Amino acid sequence: MTCRGKQCTHRAASVRSLYSSGDLTRVNMASKGGRYRGSVKDYPNFDASKDAEALYQAMKGWGSDKETILDLVTTRSNQQRMQVIQAYKSLYGKDLIGDLKYELTGKFERLIVGLMRPPAYFDAKEIKDAIDGVGTDEKCLIEILASRDNQQIHALVAAYKDAYGRDLETDVIKDTSGHFKKMLVVLLQGTREEDDIVSEELVAQDAQELFEAGEVKWGTDEAQFIYILGSRSKTHLQLVFDEYEKIAGKTIEESIKGELSGDFEKLMLAVVKCIRSIRDYFAVRLNKAMKGLGTADNTLIRIMVSRSEIDMMDIRESFRTQFEKSLYSMIKNDTSGDYKLALLNLCGGDDDAAGEFFPEAAQAAMQKWELSATTAARIELKGTIEPAADFNADNDGKALRKAMKGFGTDEDTIIDILTKRTNNQRQEIRKAFKSHYGRDLMADLKSELGGTLARLILGLMMTPAQFDAKQINKAIVGAGTDEKVLIEILATRNNQEIQAINEAYQEAYNKSLEDAISSDTSGHFKRILVSLASANRDESGEDLEKAVEDAKVIASVLEISDSVSDDSTSSETRFMTILCTRSYPHLRRVFQEFIKQTNHDVEHTIKKEMSGDVKDAFVAIVRSVKNKPAFFAERLYKAMKGVGTDERALTRILVSRSEIDLYNIRKEFKNEYEKSLHHCLESETSGDFRKALLAICGGDD
Repeated sequence: MTCRGKQCTHRAASVRSLYSSGDLTRVNMASKGGRYRGSVKDYPNFDASKDAEALYQAMKGWGSDKETILDLVTTRSNQQRMQVIQAYKSLYGKDLIGDLKYELTGKFERLIVGLMRPPAYFDAKEIKDAIDGVGTDEKCLIEILASRDNQQIHALVAAYKDAYGRDLETDVIKDTSGHFKKMLVVLLQGTREEDDIVSEELVAQDAQELFEAGEVKWGTDEAQFIYILGSRSKTHLQLVFDEYEKIAGKTIEESIKGELSGDFEKLMLAVVKCIRSIRDYFAVRLNKAMKGLGTADNTLIRIMVSRSEIDMMDIRESFRTQFEKSLYSMIKNDTSGDYKLALLNLCGGDDDAAGEFFPEAAQAAMQKWELSATTAARIELKGTIEPAADFNADNDGKALRKAMKGFGTDEDTIIDILTKRTNNQRQEIRKAFKSHYGRDLMADLKSELGGTLARLILGLMMTPAQFDAKQINKAIVGAGTDEKVLIEILATRNNQEIQAINEAYQEAYNKSLEDAISSDTSGHFKRILVSLASANRDESGEDLEKAVEDAKVIASVLEISDSVSDDSTSSETRFMTILCTRSYPHLRRVFQEFIKQTNHDVEHTIKKEMSGDVKDAFVAIVRSVKNKPAFFAERLYKAMKGVGTDERALTRILVSRSEIDLYNIRKEFKNEYEKSLHHCLESETSGDFRKALLAICGGDD
């Protein structure tokens, strides 16, 4: 067995000592009442010599038989693979890993070679790669050190020393800094308490000390967070987190996000997630590795290899519960070739049942709606543009006139002024400009600017209602209709905003908004949009008795209720009325009652039972009710992923949300996609348009 920097064919004895008592991986894999939860098991009637011969023949001559290699390697346990390595050396005097590296390439090679290492040596190699060379892969360090137990950490440290002749702690210290480094060093000790005996007094004490170290203290006492989260047992910390929420009125995760930052914040959040549920942590990591543009193959390989004999079955179950699809199906759709086949073998099976919902997901969906109700009552919505201090409309008007006078245009000045003033202040500037120069500022800006920057700046200069009215008009006129824009605006604005849009539309286009929608859409979709455009959404709280009845109507229309109404037309009308006119707090209660009655989630059911624009409109309403900033974060992400960038969507959302909830959208974006909105805008746009977008974005998270 070859390892970089040092031969390790002689390590069979040391490997066995590291994984004594029948292989360390098997000590921790029985996470459900002692049952084996890995996806790869000992191969029956195993014969190491026959396997070694089969691999030799698969790599002999020109080319290699990759199918034989992947079928054999992915269906043997790690212990069995170690025996195959020894048999290969005895039979042919050659290093099996060296031959595999020679014959295979790319991601497939990385996966197969990873499987041929003992778990501790695999982790050691991953960490070595993470800290070697230019830059550090902090995500890899965080994932491994936050998720391994004491025995695995001890084995990792020993394997690193054996493989590379260096001390892992020393290498980590050299390559990291600050509180991030301190927490990594604590985790590397492998000294987390492991007893299940919990002191209620100590739980209360730790919760209070964490609260005082963060929320109460001016600044944050990071040392207290490091000590408690790095040393207490999982059982103890789970109770501490519950107690903390009672004291602080927020989760420990919310406090960490507010009090800590950078890699240290990411590490502490990973520790908390692994304490709460290690299977949920890895399910989320796998989903993020595959969704969006491109695949984080190193992360995908690392998790599939390292968890295949520990808890892959639990991770699969969690994945399906959280994301309403099987891990198998996502791997199948997101990878290709022999690499895909090997990953699917490690996954061990497909949990999808023809797209059906399943009982475990109902509980998860209920928790999300309960969280939605709690968050809506607690979270303060915040924009990124605030009133400029010492604002002087006359001075701003003069500066803008100077920026556009003569040959050339000073775009930097225009961007700097207009992206740092509120809409009310911009309207004052517009009036001052007219008074001083007898000119229309909007017309001058339109003459001086062009392309995407012109659309953005002119959008900022309109009132919010005028801007929305213009976006709707553009979506309707001309060839084809942009239904997504109509849905995005009408499904997310409140009554006051909708009423203002109606007035602005009538004034700008001499036509009512309802008439414009009716002339360009049809059927149920038209009825939904007209209803939303009527600004008739109730603004009171929830009515439990009414919510129970509303949930029954929704179940009847979606045909998953035992009591289907005879009058389908009447039920469909009531269904639309419920989603388009009930208040957000009431709808959150309705959707929870829907789960209780049907064991289904309303969004999942709408997607399954409906289609086209009607489906998209209702899903947008549901998502807006659940978490409006998250809805817009997803829209922004989709506008930038893939080939090309939807600049109009970026402009529309950043302009319209800049004084409402763009700060919250930024936070949701970072939380969901593990990269900041600022970073994505910087990467996907260019020139003065980028400068203006970044100024509106308001900061890098």
